[in-house]
Amino acid sequence: MATFIDLLSWALLIAGSFFLCVGGVGMVRFPDVYTRIHAASVTDTGGAAFIFMGLLLQAIFTFENPMAAIKIVLIAFFMFFTGPTASHALAKAALMAGIVPKGQDGQSVIDKSLKLAKRGRKKA
Repeated sequence: MATFIDLLSWALLIAGSFFLCVGGVGMVRFPDVYTRIHAASVTDTGGAAFIFMGLLLQAIFTFENPMAAIKIVLIAFFMFFTGPTASHALAKAALMAGIVPKGQDGQSVIDKSLKLAKRGRKKA
């Protein structure tokens, strides 16, 4: 049973590390600030979830330390609320600074939506 717990724990830790590495590559490769924020926030939350689950298994079953498990749960709780909140605040600050998201054709998404809205009003 201990070997199974260790293997599961290490699999979760490796999966979390993989997610975080993919997020780092996304931060470098994506062209837009908004896609970079998305890559960082999604992989950060997903990778952290796997890592916290792996650490939780180690703390409970391998080290038999309930205090460490409680601390891991509290850290995970705070991280799952602060990470998406910080990403949202960063995206909102970028939008307020005038950095507009671009579509696949390289044109501003906001300009497109305004043009479509104006077209819709003319037809009505």
